[in-house]
Amino acid sequence: MIKAVISGTGLYTPPAFIDNEELVQAFNAYVERFNQDHAGEIERGECEALLPSAPDFIEKASGIKRRHVIDKDGILDPERMCPRIPERSNDEPSVQCDMSVVAARQALEQAGRSTDDVDAVIVACSNLQRAYPAVSIEVQAALGIDGFAYDMNVACSSATFGLQAAVNAVENGTANAVLVISPEICSGHLNFRDRDSHFIFGDACTAILVERSDRVADGQGFDILGTRLKTQFSNNIRNNFGFLNRAAEEGIGQPDKLFIQQGRKVFKEVSPLVAETIQGHLAALELAPGDLRRMWLHQANLNMNQLIARRVLGRDATIEEAPVILDEYANTSSAGSIIAFHLHRDDLDSGDLGVICSFGAGYSIGSVVIRKR
Repeated sequence: MIKAVISGTGLYTPPAFIDNEELVQAFNAYVERFNQDHAGEIERGECEALLPSAPDFIEKASGIKRRHVIDKDGILDPERMCPRIPERSNDEPSVQCDMSVVAARQALEQAGRSTDDVDAVIVACSNLQRAYPAVSIEVQAALGIDGFAYDMNVACSSATFGLQAAVNAVENGTANAVLVISPEICSGHLNFRDRDSHFIFGDACTAILVERSDRVADGQGFDILGTRLKTQFSNNIRNNFGFLNRAAEEGIGQPDKLFIQQGRKVFKEVSPLVAETIQGHLAALELAPGDLRRMWLHQANLNMNQLIARRVLGRDATIEEAPVILDEYANTSSAGSIIAFHLHRDDLDSGDLGVICSFGAGYSIGSVVIRKR
């Protein structure tokens, strides 16, 4: 029986980064100006004064210390507070294509493969920069891959959902090797004027090569033992930006056209759902939580990850068992769990078990159980 193997991964990290101190300085400058400009309305009770932020508040609430971004100056400009990403002509490669090519070539190099070995490209991410043509087909062309490609979006679970699609393609014989790429430009849809969320996201791109097991040398890569997906509808994480906004009287400038969430509800509702999904997946594979050497969890919130790991294992996880990268990268949506896997796997021994798990808007949860070859 044909089985699927993760044979290589790649990571593109934007060189620019913003630490909490810089972000807070820009945010508080905006708050001060807003409160001055609206002093009369605030005094009359017609609007509420904005509250300043603080680096300690951000780190305590999330575990985030800094984030990498496509553009730093635009975000830190109190008059703008969003990245400057110039629109490119239709004849130029898109920003997401450029990110994807870098990450994909790393994954191929790690696996000892060339683009001639790849049959399919799946671009799976939260934030696609256009409706069509598919970014994945553009990436396919840029890499010179002869095969097929498509985009998919399941918010922060896009990469793990993409992994299952790649596994299906490999195991049913549709493809010998599939690239799953997640070029996340999260800073483009973040409201940097919102105290509760302005610090959450960063930008990055990951790539994973999934191949037939009989093409990968013994001792190389990770066997994919199983995948499990779960969705449950919720409005608690939402982004209403879309092409229908053009037809709406309200226009596209409203806050709900950017990322919004009810964080406390998400924490309370998603954490147990994720833990139950992982536990159920392990049980279906006749594995126990104690068999896990590593958990590469979605990097959204440190407190959330610690709670999920505790529920799965029945005890607090060590930093080696549940590694953290959100202190450096912040929440990179679907790329987060893959960044954690990419950076924290080389110390595993043959036979060691782990789970890549993402969760986010939808709600959506993806669990991928793997074993070091």
